[in-house]
Amino acid sequence: MREGIHPKYNQVIFYDASADYKFLSASTKSSNETMEWEDGNSYPVIRVDSSSASHPFYTGRQKNIDTGGRIDRFNQRLNQKKQ
Repeated sequence: MREGIHPKYNQVIFYDASADYKFLSASTKSSNETMEWEDGNSYPVIRVDSSSASHPFYTGRQKNIDTGGRIDRFNQRLNQKKQ
């Protein structure tokens, strides 16, 4: 592996403010903002828009849209043009 071509890989805290959820992970991203973690150390904080705590798919609040009506309308128009 060549030296000096890879980005620094550090521990960072990913913080979802909408759900007040944070987790510690490794990333090449960095930040000037820091936060103290449960182990007593300070780590850079990366703010995210959504996480597993706030995303509708993971929280069970996702709504499925019924597209069957579109298909039925298309088939009706197709049958009308054939007649």
